[in-house]
Amino acid sequence: MPPLPRPQIPVPPALRRAVVVGAGSFGTAVAVLLARGGMRTTLQTRTAEQAEALSEARENRTYLPGVELPKELRIEPVTAGLGRAEFVFLAVPSRGLEQVIAGLESAGLSRRASIVSLSKGLVPPAGTAPTVLLRRHFSAERIACVGGPAHAQEMVREGAGLVAAATDEELARLIASVFIRAGVVCEQSNDPVGVELAGAAKNAAALAAGATGAQGLNAAGAAAGHIFGEVWRYAERQGARPESMIGLAGTGDLVATALAPQSRNRRAGELLAEGVPAAEIPARIGQAVEAMESVPLLARALAGAGIEAPVTDALARLIAGELPLDEWVALVRATVPPPARWRVGGDRVAVQRGAIGRAATRMRGWLARRSGHDRREAPE
Repeated sequence: MPPLPRPQIPVPPALRRAVVVGAGSFGTAVAVLLARGGMRTTLQTRTAEQAEALSEARENRTYLPGVELPKELRIEPVTAGLGRAEFVFLAVPSRGLEQVIAGLESAGLSRRASIVSLSKGLVPPAGTAPTVLLRRHFSAERIACVGGPAHAQEMVREGAGLVAAATDEELARLIASVFIRAGVVCEQSNDPVGVELAGAAKNAAALAAGATGAQGLNAAGAAAGHIFGEVWRYAERQGARPESMIGLAGTGDLVATALAPQSRNRRAGELLAEGVPAAEIPARIGQAVEAMESVPLLARALAGAGIEAPVTDALARLIAGELPLDEWVALVRATVPPPARWRVGGDRVAVQRGAIGRAATRMRGWLARRSGHDRREAPE
């Protein structure tokens, strides 16, 4: 069998400068990959003391232990400003994103620099997708986000499946090319809001599965499936495409989170089921849990859009301590999603409309073409 062809990897322009704001686990991992991919990269920490510790150890022992920081990766506190950065990657919790965005220009952000969100949460108080918030301050062609299954430790050791999403094709292509050069698979997408909502759905679904897992796999699967369906209907209203929800950024990331022994979101759900108050859970886990903050925002956004979302709303009430666990489980088991929309036309009956129907039609076409291809290549 001949070897598979190697993908064509565009070479990014020389001397590209990137700054990663935020030295948590994911921000540090992204900075490592950008440096490996050929960008002149700086990792910015919250404090000068943290920058000094990382520089001396050449390791982020708090958030990414055991991973050596490349010698070419520069480390400095966020007070150093953005200087000549051409790409600014925001690896900060979504709850603080608005404040960080408001300070970018005073930090020296170039008018031509691109801004890339690494957040998988939503921005309070309205549950805004990060790139939507960024577009209120900067032109859309400068904005991108990164999603997909990307556990930080594994990402820098064995690889990951990322998605670089932007409305500007060249921006998405260039971000993807840097990650590919660093040894990470990276899909290109022109649906940043869909990728972000897929990540928010993933976090909520993982939390819901954790909160329901003790009641059995069927209940946990139902909880996750209900939430994905509810967010899907909301995402379609926002112009997102179904491919973003069922691809790497959505179901792919959900599987990675569900299987990860150290998944913060799933563990947070398990602690909720054990009766631990939501306010105590981040301290128990040792890090912020994005879904604990994003689920109430997601429920608010769905309600504001008129989306029927009983399971997402119930999960928000479980987090708030307003819904007992047994009532949460009973609701998950009893909820029936809205019926499909049917139409009859000629010999066509029971054909589903909407995004799911379009995706199914494309899949049937692909399978038909593939079937014909296989028949042509099959031996007599």
